[in-house]
Amino acid sequence: MSSVKSTPPISENKDFYYTVNSDTARPRILVGTGQELVQYRQDTSIRIWYNDLPVDYETHWHTAMEVIMPMENWYEAIVRDESFHIVPGDIFMIPPGEMHSLKAPETGNRFVFLFDLAPFTRLHGFAGIQPLLTRPIHLTRASYPNIYDDVYQMMVQMRNEYFNKNEFSELTIYSLLLNLFVKLGTNHLDNINLFPNMRVYKQKEYVDKFNTVMDYIDSHYMDELNLDDIAASIGFSKYHFSRLFKQYTNYTFCAYITHRRIKVAEELLEQPDLSITEVALQSGFPSISTFNRVFKQAKDCTPSEYREKNNQYNRISNVKVDSP
Repeated sequence: MSSVKSTPPISENKDFYYTVNSDTARPRILVGTGQELVQYRQDTSIRIWYNDLPVDYETHWHTAMEVIMPMENWYEAIVRDESFHIVPGDIFMIPPGEMHSLKAPETGNRFVFLFDLAPFTRLHGFAGIQPLLTRPIHLTRASYPNIYDDVYQMMVQMRNEYFNKNEFSELTIYSLLLNLFVKLGTNHLDNINLFPNMRVYKQKEYVDKFNTVMDYIDSHYMDELNLDDIAASIGFSKYHFSRLFKQYTNYTFCAYITHRRIKVAEELLEQPDLSITEVALQSGFPSISTFNRVFKQAKDCTPSEYREKNNQYNRISNVKVDSP
């Protein structure tokens, strides 16, 4: 019987993985309040790191979605004071804006994917995915048996596209990422425990109603959104609606509206031609004082400080770095 040739360890290609990312020779860029300014590959909105460092990363956050895939040995993420032990075969997703820290073993390696999700936020239907991206997702074969194999293969294909620098690699990676979100959304809708103690046909009816609500919020976040009116629009009392909304999104209605407006404000603050007042109003905040207060509570910095930090990073990023 002929022997089966084993796949060489990922670590044997470490020099290749590091060379592909040699467009940046700078260390991590951390600014006040623990924000990490993600260094995407030049002219893209993606970065995939190979990491074999036995280094812990202190509590930080960034506007990118982060996905961690250990290849050899474990990795640990702490998000919202909850610890997640990630092992080879697992896929761990950290939503944009989440404060988190990372712990590494003495030996091992993993791939870390960073994606700017701004291109997706204006797609019709993506609002229905947003509630899934408000908390970490620890994707394993046991926890997501219906989609695990497909999602894992998508992540591997993204990695291969990135490191092989294939033509249209960024477009291919984003198309795979969009497909991944569709898989997660479909799995979410098929989850019969989404609204416990309810018949399946009734659950699907409620899911449709709440997807309509999410689309409405996504299109009207800059308007005054009244809980009573939105609840009545889908035939619920505000009390029944509030309870179901929390089950569906893991947020209260008011907290989710604030969360959505903050995400919009982050994008608008990157446009230097808009004043802080214009950003506040276009994000749905009734006054500049409310905007400053709520933004500082969420990000631990004022909107002006947030803009200046991003401008500082853009100035640094525009400095040419010679590849070694």
